[in-house]
Order: sequence, then C-alpha cells, then structure tokens
Amino acid sequence: RRLAAMGRRARDRRRQQQQRQERGSDSGGGGDQAGWAGGYPEIVKENELFERYYRELGIVPDGEWGDFMAALREPLPATLRITGYRSHAREILHCLKEKYFKELEDLEVDGQKVEMPQSLSWYPEELAWHTNLSRKILRKSPQLEKFHQFLVSETECGNISRQEAVSMIPPLLLNVNPHHKILDMCAAPGSKTAQLIEMLHADMNDPFPKGFVIANDVDNKRCYLLVHQAKRLNSPCIMVVNHDASSIPNLQIDVDGRKEVLFYDRILCDVPCSGDGTMRKNIDVWKKWTTQNSLQLHGLQLRIATRGVEQLAEGGRMVYSTCSLNPIENEAVIASLLEKSQGENSQELTGWLIYIYSLKVMLKDGQWLEEWKDVPSNRQTQIRPTMFPVKDEEKLKAMNLERCFRILPHHQNTGGFFVAVLIKKSPMPWNKRQPKVISFKGAEITGDAEVTAANSDNGSEHITEEPTLDENEESKKKQELQNSDTEQSKKEGVCGPPPSKKMKLFGFKEDPFVFLPEDDPLFLPIQKFYALDPSFPKMNLLTRTQEGKKRQLYMVSKELRNVLLNNSEKMKVINTGIKVWSRNSDGEQFGCAFRLAQEGIYTLYPFIHERIINVCIEDVKILLTQENPFLSKFSSETQKKVKDMAMGSIVLKYDPDPTKPDDLQCPILLCGWQGKTSLRAFVPRNERLHYLRMMGVEVFKAKRKDEESESKTEEEVQHRLAQTEEGMDVEDKEHDLVTKMEAGIGEESSHSPVKNSAMEVENKIEDLDQSGKTANSHVIQESKDTDRSNVKD
Repeated sequence: RRLAAMGRRARDRRRQQQQRQERGSDSGGGGDQAGWAGGYPEIVKENELFERYYRELGIVPDGEWGDFMAALREPLPATLRITGYRSHAREILHCLKEKYFKELEDLEVDGQKVEMPQSLSWYPEELAWHTNLSRKILRKSPQLEKFHQFLVSETECGNISRQEAVSMIPPLLLNVNPHHKILDMCAAPGSKTAQLIEMLHADMNDPFPKGFVIANDVDNKRCYLLVHQAKRLNSPCIMVVNHDASSIPNLQIDVDGRKEVLFYDRILCDVPCSGDGTMRKNIDVWKKWTTQNSLQLHGLQLRIATRGVEQLAEGGRMVYSTCSLNPIENEAVIASLLEKSQGENSQELTGWLIYIYSLKVMLKDGQWLEEWKDVPSNRQTQIRPTMFPVKDEEKLKAMNLERCFRILPHHQNTGGFFVAVLIKKSPMPWNKRQPKVISFKGAEITGDAEVTAANSDNGSEHITEEPTLDENEESKKKQELQNSDTEQSKKEGVCGPPPSKKMKLFGFKEDPFVFLPEDDPLFLPIQKFYALDPSFPKMNLLTRTQEGKKRQLYMVSKELRNVLLNNSEKMKVINTGIKVWSRNSDGEQFGCAFRLAQEGIYTLYPFIHERIINVCIEDVKILLTQENPFLSKFSSETQKKVKDMAMGSIVLKYDPDPTKPDDLQCPILLCGWQGKTSLRAFVPRNERLHYLRMMGVEVFKAKRKDEESESKTEEEVQHRLAQTEEGMDVEDKEHDLVTKMEAGIGEESSHSPVKNSAMEVENKIEDLDQSGKTANSHVIQESKDTDRSNVKD
C-alpha cells in the first residue's frame, strides 16, 4: 500500500509539472527556446542580492559579467553520455551518428532550424554529447518522436545516461583503475556512480575486477534511486549503503586471516550544496537564493570532506566537488581542510583556473562581515571561523588554492561547478593514534579509537592491539560512569546497566544477505547442468532470504563478499550483487531448478561450458521479435546445434563477423529456453529494443492514447505488488507458463515472421515481455523514486 501511494504521488507530481510547463509555453514564457527545461513564465530570472554578492567577490573575470548573467538566464543544453562496455558503447555511438543525428540534418521545428548535437571535446572517445533541443520540443514534436523514444528506451536499459556535462568531470579526475577500492560519499541520484562502475569494467573480459564501488547516501528514499541507476550496469562490484556521510563507519576487511581497516584508493566527495550553479535548469534557485544557504551548509560540507580524507589511503586521491559557485562552500572548505591536515592541493588542475577566495561573509540581509571578530555572538553558532580566509600569508600560499577549478556557465555553455583534487601523502595529524583491536573470548572487535590513514601500499593497515595508558584511563572513566548509571537505574527500579546505543536505521527494513554454504545441495545440479568451470567462485553466491525456498541467486565479487562478511553490524546495506539465476517451478524435470538471468549473463558466461548455442544475426532478430518461434524458423546451423540438446535454460551467443562490417560488430549474450520444438529468448523489453536498434530493425511505435502506463488503477498496482511478494517477477511466471505449455501440448501455437514495421514489433515485445518490471520485494523499492527530480546532479 505504501509503494502504491508513493507511485500515485509520483504520477501526480509529473502531471502537475507537465501542466505547469504547458501553461508556460502557452503564455509565451520561452517554451520554444532551445534548452533542457520548458517554459517557466511565473519565475523572473532576477535576484539583486545574488548579483551584488558575486560582483563584490569577483568570481567573474573583468568584462565578462554581462555574458555570465546572460548565460545563467539561458536554458541549459541537454547532455547525454553513452555508457557500458566499450564495444557496446561504440555500436550505440555508430547508431546515433549514422541514423538519429543524420535525421536531424536540415530539420526545422516550429520554424526554427534544429541545431545538430555536438560531442564534448574533453570527454574520451566521443562518448558524451550535448544538444540544444528542449524537453518540450523532444516530447511534442512528431519529427523528433523517434529520437526521443530512442533516448528514453536506451536510458531505461542503462546504455545512455542523461547527465549534466559538468557532472561528468569529477569521476574523470579520479583516474580510476579496475583494482581501485572506491567510496562515493554522497552518491544519489547515481550518474557519477555509474561512471565509476564503468571505469572498473574497462576490460569486459574480466567479469570480476578486483576493485569495487561503495555508494553511500544519507537519504533512504534516494538510495533506491541510486540502486536503480547502478543496477542498469549489471555489475557484481557495487554496493549501495545508507549512512550519514559525515560519520560513515570505519569498515574492516579480512587480509590473510587478520582484520585490517578498509581504506579507499579513490573517494568521490560530491557534497550537498546550495546549488546556485544549477540556475539554468533549476529555475526555482532564482527566487530562493540567499547567502543563508551556504552558511548553513559549510559545516556539513567540511565534516564530510574531513571524514573522506580520514578514510582515504596514503597515495589515494579524493575529488571534492559542488554545483555551487560560492567560495564559502568551495575554497573555504578546501582551505580549512588543508590547514587542519597541514597539506596542499594537487597540481592536477593547474592551468584550468578560475579562482577566488572569499574575503568576507555576507548575511542574508546584505551586511558584510570581513573578519571572525566582527561576527556578533548570537551568530557565532552559524557563522564559523573557517568561512574566513587564512591570515597567515605563507600558509595560504602553501595551500595552492589557485589549483582549484571553478567552471562558469558562459565559458563552455554549461552549468556552474567547482572541483578540487586532493592526494593524501601521510596520515592526518589529528588522527595519529591507531585504532585498537580488543580480544574478547577469541573474537576481535574494533575499539572506539579513530581510524588513521594507511601506511601500506594496498591502502590497508594492521591494527595495533595494545591500548595506551591514556586509553586505559579513559576506559576506566567510562566504566565508572556506567557503574554510576547502573546504581541510578537500580534506585529507579530498573535492572541492569543502561542499554547500549544501536545504529539508527531509517526507511525500509532490508532483506538479509545470506551467502550460499559451501555444501549447499542446491548448487550441485546447477554446476552439473551448465558444466561450470572449477574456478567458478560459488562462495560469492548469495540470496535474500534466510528461510524458505530460495527463488533468486545473486552474485558479488570476492572483495565485496569480504566487506559484507566483516561489517554486517556496522552498515546498512540497501542493495548489492546481480541476479544470476532464477528458480523455475518445473525446472527439476529438465535437470536444473534454476534458469539463467539476463541481468548476470555477462558475468556468468566465462564460467559456463555447456548449454551455449551460437546464433547468426538473423536468428537473433527472430528471437527478439517473436514470442516462441519454432526451430524450423532458425538457420540450419542453429537447428543442428540444438537437435541433441536437452530442454532447459540456454545461452544464445552472437559473435560479429568482421567480413560483414554492416552487421552488428559487438558480441551479444542472451538468456533463452530450449523447448521441444522451439527456442525462446528471455530478455527485458528495453534490452530487446536496444539490440534490435543496433541491428537496424525499426522499433519505433506511435504514442499510445492517454499514456496507458499512467492510467493504471490502484487495483492493478496492488495486484502487481502481490505478485512480487511471492518472490518471482513477471518474467519468471511467464517462463513457467511456457514450460508447462511446451511439456503438455507440444507448442502448437503459430507465430508471425520477423517484421520491420514500427508498431507491430514493439507492441508484440511489450505484450510478450514485461521483465523490465522489477523482481522481488527488495528490488521493487529500487525504482519507486525514479521520477524524483535530481536535487544533486
């Protein structure tokens, strides 16, 4: 019921937003201008205090103020990034350039010539593009409907990410390698997290890179949006957790039988901010902007950045970023951090400079304060000494704050942004003491001492076991306090000492993560059926249930398994792992109760030695456009391969033919099912459409009346939720039904041949496969917030 209500509220918000935009365009509020947003005539793009503040701080070079303000009033260009494995990304790029972009040439919409999309010159391999097409034009123009549906569909299946250009910069500056342990401290909504995952999987031949990404966000609801973004990339190396970034717990890992503190090689510290660099897309900032926003956030930003460097390994790299132009949120935070750590900024950004350091602080009434001593006593809890510049000129010079990087909107037609790169050279001065490990009945538990930076090359550190004298005295004082509390409790009639504090948990209660035992009888038939390689890491398989029949099997990398096993009491894990097998109710009669899941097929494939059928491109088209085609419709080579193969789950593999450059030139793996007389692919709808587009099959469909998906009744939503509670997605139920039909009636249904017609292909697919809908109860929560606007890009 809660999820259904949230779904209704999300639909209401979308309808209201659309109505506001349509009212704006009807009243001539700039709805036909190029840009990402529609018309907002009710908001005047003026703010006198904003102009006065930034004029006096001098963040804009001389003579450019007019251009700066003019750019802020222009809508933000739409930008997109092509994601995923490099070979697949190149095919999408080829499709965009050769098909959709060419259709935009010489195109006019409402009397205006459509400007051709341009690649972002600084992003590698032409994988990022920007266009001045607005959402309104994309959604309403019949000439652009195919392009719009392409963008929507490819975004849903994770092949394209619609992401602001400046938001793409921080992950690039981290210089991620596949072996790096990465922490994304404030990760939602997940566009930067997706970039980090892609960098881990730069080599598509390595299904389990040694590195991983732990993506954290303090907002429980936004964590599910983050999960939705991350899961589109199908990586076993991502974990989403829910903590306050300023106090994110110290984690431990097992290294050769001893517990060591987990330090990260790379940390992305993209902190919550006032967001005045996003005025071009978040129009509300114009009327809501005040200096108060920055003053309230500065302390939190500094705490998060400080916690980040504490958890960074020696030699590790942290990128601090905001979508704010304000020096109080930017240089003031970096300067305070460097002053405390006795360090300096990285030379990574030298030469990219647009730099200012705040010389004074403005109150919300416009009053300037130039020094900490000028701050009234009643304001000293809000205004902090760290907001003012360092007085020691030598110390300030040594910080190299000129190496920070501020992006102004009028320079490259982007949003406003700030980035600083920090490299850790030694442990933090305030954190020299090592955490202690206390032996208690044979078990090791970490004490309350603060974690220091790492001394070893791999970012980990052996923990000392002997507490110092001061620590002994401190523990005595704690014991005395506890004893006095106990005495007081007895006087009040309460037995025993006061209860210890537990980790606060907010939001939904998550299902447990249960790793498959070594001797679990469930695995042996799977191993035999698919002839899994002896090197297959079965210890990395997990489920989300402690009792009852296991319906889904998930997989994580060895390194994430290590983190999970050693920190289950310390962190709240929202989601991790990818689904690799799903239970088929009647599967036992075919030799294996579990069929392959498309989500994890690229991870599993290197370990599978049986049940693989190589298919040609024409076979793939048949599999993706027909519901349950007879074997007679496939090529003679395919028919020979399946002739002697037993019924059950299979892998359908397409290898490109380099002698046919016009055909699809990237390999494809599809999960399928072999029946008595037919073959079938079990692939989510959007993934089907993606592969068909890449093969040149037209999958455009006309818009359906009144957006059928928006008009679902509450009863339908409740029914779908009830289905998911049984632990099986729609694809699983459909698959069981097909299995029973094949076993019972011998597939007597007839099917239409492959067609390139727009409406028929996609309507058939939509009726056939609803597997894009999420599976079990913990996954359905992932997408419940996908329609929320991006508060922090």
